[in-house]
Amino acid sequence: MNWKIQKLLNGETIVSKEAGNSMLPLLKSKQPVMLQPINWEECNAGDIVFCKVRGNCYTHLVKGKNVKRGLLIGNNHGRINGWTKNVYGKVIEILPMS
Repeated sequence: MNWKIQKLLNGETIVSKEAGNSMLPLLKSKQPVMLQPINWEECNAGDIVFCKVRGNCYTHLVKGKNVKRGLLIGNNHGRINGWTKNVYGKVIEILPMS
């Protein structure tokens, strides 16, 4: 299991960095963020969450919410990744680049 998921499931708040430009200009590639444990029911459209969609872990935007399907996840450029209930953390702070 992904170490980030394990720590979040244990109730720990963690700092995470991911490579990629899909969240520009909100997040730069390898921009550190503070993730707080959360479950999908507590999330809303516009939140940035750490989740698993089709086997891949992403820090992406919540685009929609549905009681049966969970959260609709996408990037900041209009791409939709799909529905998931596998949400482990919510970005509570975007940290400065080191």
